[in-house]
Amino acid sequence: MCGILAILDRFGAPPLAASHAVRGGELLERLRHRGPDGCGTSALPHGWLGHRRLAIVGDGTGAQPLRHGDVTWVANGEIFNHVDLRRLYGAAASTSDCAVVGAAWRAAGDDFAALLDGQFAIVCSDGAGRWIAARDHAGVSPLYAGWHEDGTVWFASEMKALIDDCARVELVAPGTAWCSDERGFRRVTWYAPAWQHTVPDRRADPACIRAALVAAVRKRLMSDVPWGVLLSGGLDSSLVASIATRLCREAGLPPPRSFSIGLEGAPDLIAARRVAHFLGCDHHEFTFSLDEALALIPRAVYQLESYQQIRTAVPTMILAERVRAHGVKMVLSGEGADEIFGGYLYFHAAPSAAAFHEETVRKTLRLHQYDVMRANKAPMAHGVELRFPFLDRALMDLVLSIDPRDRMVGPDGIEKRVLRHAFDDAECPWLPAEVLWRQKEQFSDGVGYAWVDTVRTVAAERAGRVGSATLSRWFPEDTPRTPEMQWMREIFEGQFVEGRAAGRSSLATVGTGLSIACSTPEAVAWNPEWSSLAGDISGRAIGSVHAAAAPLR
Repeated sequence: MCGILAILDRFGAPPLAASHAVRGGELLERLRHRGPDGCGTSALPHGWLGHRRLAIVGDGTGAQPLRHGDVTWVANGEIFNHVDLRRLYGAAASTSDCAVVGAAWRAAGDDFAALLDGQFAIVCSDGAGRWIAARDHAGVSPLYAGWHEDGTVWFASEMKALIDDCARVELVAPGTAWCSDERGFRRVTWYAPAWQHTVPDRRADPACIRAALVAAVRKRLMSDVPWGVLLSGGLDSSLVASIATRLCREAGLPPPRSFSIGLEGAPDLIAARRVAHFLGCDHHEFTFSLDEALALIPRAVYQLESYQQIRTAVPTMILAERVRAHGVKMVLSGEGADEIFGGYLYFHAAPSAAAFHEETVRKTLRLHQYDVMRANKAPMAHGVELRFPFLDRALMDLVLSIDPRDRMVGPDGIEKRVLRHAFDDAECPWLPAEVLWRQKEQFSDGVGYAWVDTVRTVAAERAGRVGSATLSRWFPEDTPRTPEMQWMREIFEGQFVEGRAAGRSSLATVGTGLSIACSTPEAVAWNPEWSSLAGDISGRAIGSVHAAAAPLR
């Protein structure tokens, strides 16, 4: 992962972008945390490209911008099939996985991103001033667009590089590309699988699921630097750690380093310790204090550029700082599993198989504004890249094309049972049984219930007695329903709205709507009682299901 900034003229427009080169260099420094290993810029006849580098692959030759023929580009991401693409289409003079991007654009045009297996945000421009900006299928790599009043179009990995210069900012949607050439300016959707629009009826094959997840982990071990796994002790991160451990063993390598965090005695710490011992990982366990976490909230809002996911971002940032202090730049994580398999506790209330599927689709398509946004930006505050095997394109398409009757919670009351069955091997266990069948525990809960409770208490003390009419006047868009969300919103608007050239357009980049235990707003309607609880995103809000499972010893 890296940080990119591009300032471009529309094709055929007067060349104005180059006049922003000095300013571009200044703004690129706002992305230094995303790329502490190097900085590169390139002035083009019709634009300017800047790059902050986090060296993961092609350590000695991966400096950007990259060039191939008349194409120049910057990329934030990892292209896992770069060896095959290099053989087919050629590449820039670099061993970096991103060296294949320009040649792929030349070969496939607007749909070139479909050739790339990975997580990426890319901007390419040629000598004539044609350009394209593309984002990966799941939105793992962030990408924002900005509209300058002089007509130039700006792209950046983070909104903070745009809000003081552009009159308007917006998100580039996952699976899309923005293009400017002889055909004009347009937006192209290059990823639109059938599962987005239809309820599938293909029955589940646990062996295929297992093989696809193993393949997804295998390709994400591509690295020229030390790497590890984030281990919460929940099903998803534990499976990733287990697979990575077996792959290391097959290659004759030592087991991976694993990292976990929580308050003293937190459920996740206990479970992660059990998993690490079972797998033989080189395990590192960290604790944090409530005062340390509370003090980090304003910075977490700034790093995430959102008022969502803050209670989860704070421990993630603390963990990332300690991971980086151990010399690790890249870690694997379990994000995405609960969305594609329907693992959150509120899924127990899905009224039908079709409703279950439609909710998994909504959750997956909005990940770039919630969990994946947080899981990318919070660790990148300390130059740590996360990779998400569960969001591998092939695995996503496989799982979301399974009949939802095979994915939804069954009569046994077990969520994600098809995934658990795929790795249930009594002869050669992937995980301890008590972990393989452990109930879902959301990360912000699992690090210690006192963290969530403290945030709520402090927020209520800060807010005082403010009526709904006053809140609606203060926050006419997405009016906060809880003191906690009011607090986060106040911080966000102070950092990204007030006094910024982009004004209130930044609000449209943030996910909105009511939620119960991390549901979408649409799913709140599944239970009439939830409307009064909406705003409580803790898994404990589903009290009839949440077990607050006994600690694993």
